[in-house]
This record gives sequence, C-alpha cells and structure tokens, in this order.
Amino acid sequence: MNILITGCNGQLGNEMQLLEKNFPEHTWFNTDVQELDITNQEAIDLFVEDNQIDGIVNCAAYTAVDKAESDRQLATSLNAVAPAYLASAIEKRGGWLVQISTDYVFDGTKHKPYVETDTPCPDSVYGSTKLAGELAVQKFCSRTMIIRTAWLYSTFGNNFVKTMIRLGKEKEQLGVIFDQIGTPTYARDLANVIMTAIEKGIQPGIYHFSNEGVISWYDFTKAIHRIAGITTCHVRPLHTEEYPTPANRPAYSVLDKTKIKQTYGVEIPYWEESLAVCIERLMEEKE
Repeated sequence: MNILITGCNGQLGNEMQLLEKNFPEHTWFNTDVQELDITNQEAIDLFVEDNQIDGIVNCAAYTAVDKAESDRQLATSLNAVAPAYLASAIEKRGGWLVQISTDYVFDGTKHKPYVETDTPCPDSVYGSTKLAGELAVQKFCSRTMIIRTAWLYSTFGNNFVKTMIRLGKEKEQLGVIFDQIGTPTYARDLANVIMTAIEKGIQPGIYHFSNEGVISWYDFTKAIHRIAGITTCHVRPLHTEEYPTPANRPAYSVLDKTKIKQTYGVEIPYWEESLAVCIERLMEEKE
C-alpha cells in the first residue's frame, strides 16, 4: 500500500517513522506542513491522487490546549476542516483513514472509564474542535478509524515527561495537580497499535487507546522522578483550582480499551512499564 502520514514531525509521527522500516512492503509518505499543507484541499487532492495513496494516518493536530481558547480559528482549521479534506480525498480512492482524537471530547465528569459509545461533551475549544474532526471524517470517509488517546508522551517533542524531568533537575520544589485522573500513553505503544490495525485491516469505528492503569498527574510526576533518579526535588500535590488555566481539563479521563483489544488482539502495556522504557531511551540519547 501507499500510505500517507501527516504531522510526521510530531510525537506520534516520529514514532510511526521509526516503525515503518519494519514494513518495507508498503511505501510511506511522511509529510509535515512543509511537504503538504493539510488545510489546503486542492493540495491534498493532488497529493493523494498523484501518489496513488491507499491509506492516511493523520497525526497532525493543533494540540496547544490553552492557546486554542483564544485561537479557535486555527484550531478549527487543523482539527476539524483539514481532517475533512483528508477524508474526502481518500474516499475518492476507496481508501482508509486513521484519525487521532482525544479524551478531551469528554468533560471528565464521569466516574468510570469512558467507552466509545458514551456521548461526547467537550468542555474546551480544543475538545470541541477535535470532536468536530471526528464527525467530519466519519461523514466524508466510510473507512475511518478514530482512535481517542490521552496524556501522550514520547522521546520526541515537548511533553509532560520531558518537562517534569527538566524541572525536577532545576527546582527544589514542584506543585503538581493530584485531582485530575487519567492514564498516560507512550506514543510508541500507540504507533504499534496503529501498525497492527493497518496490517490486520482497518475496521471502521471509534476506539479508545492509552496504556493500562489509572493515576493522577501528581503520581505520574512522582514515578517520572523515581525512574529518572531525581531525588532532590520535592513534589507536592495541588488542587486544580490552585493552578488555573485558560482551558478546562477533564477531572476524570480514563478510557476503556476493551474494544481495541478485542478487535485487534493487542495487549496493552502498563503505564509504568512504558514510562520506564521511554525514560531509558531518553537517557541513552543523552549519553
């Protein structure tokens, strides 16, 4: 197959590129905004047709959650309009689309893990634009797989894990929110499950994916510091109201992964195991 990866310079896009060498039978087209502007419908149509694209993995998104509150137009363009263009272009070729979405399509007021059939109720511009993207790709491409994920991190780009390691080394004390509950997702694990879906055949629908387990941001930070060997920084728990942000965060965003496990026969690693793998890779890169 000829497969297009958008947003290849992001966390997930970089992880996808690392795995592509394991699948040499496919031709991979890795693009970011320099190679393909996904907000330009004509450019997408030409690219998909000229390169005979069979499937698209859309890793591109506007992910600055707080900034989106005052930048709704660009967030909408990248998270809702662009996915519609990609879906429309690949539908003309009878191809498939994997769209990455987020736990932010829910407001986080539930007290047990969210399943795919729960009614979305976003409480931020970011969540609203990502939900609009979900609806658009389902409307324009009949073979669309939507994967909602949460708390994404990797060795690439800026993310919570890398920030907490840096701050842990720089500061004697850190305050981290303890009353927002969820599950981290190592982008390598998400990339692996996308590759499995491609190999086994894209089954259209909405799926949830994160690592296994449940923690708070505070517990996550404590684990990051312990695994990274940081002992000089005292981490104290904060209430959400002690750390106000422009965008509301879901207080509870645990995702139920039963559907993706049953559909594709995948085993999902426990969050702490994947965190240890990622931190080990970060340490190796610095050596």
